[in-house]
Amino acid sequence: MNAVQKRRLYFIVFLLVMMIAVVSLALYALKQNINLFYTPTQVANGVVAAGRSFHLGGQVKNGTMRWSPNNLQVSFVVSDTLHDVFVEYTGVLPDLFREGQYVVVEGSVDQGGRIMQATRVLAKHDERYKPLASG
Repeated sequence: MNAVQKRRLYFIVFLLVMMIAVVSLALYALKQNINLFYTPTQVANGVVAAGRSFHLGGQVKNGTMRWSPNNLQVSFVVSDTLHDVFVEYTGVLPDLFREGQYVVVEGSVDQGGRIMQATRVLAKHDERYKPLASG
């Protein structure tokens, strides 16, 4: 191997090491900001640690919504047909939120893993778009 080939090899190895370092640092920085999406079955199986922030996705079970008459506190059950997670939320709900609708809830579960304290509720709209009727 001559001197030119050695320099090329060292340069390629240097670039690979730098790329690995940059990707590793980026993944490490993003690791703390990642909120994973879990289903009620995964929460019931204990996949999520208590107190850890995550996203829960599922359908609001019919007949489970309860409003507090004194404040903005609401409770409801999110289900994936196999398991249910009881959710408590204080705040204004999105306009599209209702029973039977799919939602994504951000928050954390208690030590028992059955009650979720929500910090944000997002309602999923359906993909059926209809033209507005002109009057």
